Amino acid sequence: MALVKYNNNSISAVTAAASVPSGALTHIKTLTASSSATLSFVDGTSDVVLDSTYPIYKFEFINIHPASDGEDFQFNMSIDSGSNYNVAKTTSWFYSYHSYAIDGLVAVEYNASFDLAQGTGDQILTNNIGNDNDQSASGSLFIYNPSSTTFVKHFMADINTYHGANQTIDSFVAGYGNTTSAVDAVIFRMNSGNIDSGKIKLYGIKDS
Repeated sequence: MALVKYNNNSISAVTAAASVPSGALTHIKTLTASSSATLSFVDGTSDVVLDSTYPIYKFEFINIHPASDGEDFQFNMSIDSGSNYNVAKTTSWFYSYHSYAIDGLVAVEYNASFDLAQGTGDQILTNNIGNDNDQSASGSLFIYNPSSTTFVKHFMADINTYHGANQTIDSFVAGYGNTTSAVDAVIFRMNSGNIDSGKIKLYGIKDS
């Protein structure tokens, strides 16, 4: 087994770490749901930044809890500051699940009913969230270079859900908004009813 020798003699003498970038993830805005029909992030409104300042934007979902049982958590994008949320999207959607009541009830599946092919409606991020007091969904969504006027708008999401049928479901969604206009607003909502509680945090990720 070969030994690795470092140029610096001790940890206290290490100087190379100074080149490691700091603050690459910058918090921009937190929205907290309270029986909210929608939660939206609009560039230039209420201190929201969603423009060329960052090449990547990350949304974090923390304990998203629906008012009604078995609702789907969805999102959409806008190119006109939220006047319309109807960007055409082409997506893929698959998930893994495991029931806590039935140990053998496990699978990884593609769900064609949740993907879009040039659909302008909301994209489902995760489905059938339970509304018992201890049930919710948490995860993240990345949108890449939304301000580009050259390329389509790629996005990827990974969300874990306490499913209404007492299962853990990990949903994976990816695709692109098929527009070369700048996306300047993003909206989140349930397919029916309100977001009873939970937080959505928006971060900007700097260039390396």
